[in-house]
Amino acid sequence: MSSGGFWPGEAPAAEQENVPEPEATVAEPAGWPQEPAEEPKTEPEAEPAGAAGAPVPEPEPDVEQEPVEEEPEVAPAGHVPGEIEIPDDVAVLEGSPSGADRTVGIVVSRFNGEISNLLLESALEALTAAGVAEERITVMPVPGAFELPIGAMALAKTRRYSCVVALGCVVRGETAHFDYVAGEAASGLQLAGLETGVPVAFGVLTVDTTEQAEARVDKGADAARAALEMADLFSQVRKQARA
Repeated sequence: MSSGGFWPGEAPAAEQENVPEPEATVAEPAGWPQEPAEEPKTEPEAEPAGAAGAPVPEPEPDVEQEPVEEEPEVAPAGHVPGEIEIPDDVAVLEGSPSGADRTVGIVVSRFNGEISNLLLESALEALTAAGVAEERITVMPVPGAFELPIGAMALAKTRRYSCVVALGCVVRGETAHFDYVAGEAASGLQLAGLETGVPVAFGVLTVDTTEQAEARVDKGADAARAALEMADLFSQVRKQARA
């Protein structure tokens, strides 16, 4: 009996389906596939200002600036020397800063000695220029500006000096010391002249800083000339009184 075309014990042959055979592939060369060459990168062009939507401001027209007028210089406030206009038919008594036959006493403060030395040097030069002989000048140092009045009083009371010059320097500090010393020195020196009748010149600097004092050391010469002028004036007053 036929078993359908195959022997007993044999498995029936698998039916071959119509499967398409794979196509033969061609071997690719090494390095395949090649990537496409990169195109050179270019920087994006800069957008003009205001391209992002903001309006570009228009340039402002040039405006001619008017010339600025310089303000005139104003002289610093201070004591300014001047001449007094006196009618011709009025008698005049006026002193002259002449040192002929004058004897001068100088009382000088040792405190703030660096400034005091400059004041003394200035005063001595002025006295020499005015004709005062060196042997007719006496210098008396005292501890400070507070002692200047009593020193000036002592010199004036001897009646040996035509005039007295007081020199010193008081610098403002953080306490009220400045006000007391400066004020007492000024009033005391005036009192010395009033009580003795001998001219006492005020050559004491009262300043805020040492730099201000250094810029004013010529006040020593001013005080010396003022003392000589007052001595000559007092001499004329005495002569007129005796006439």
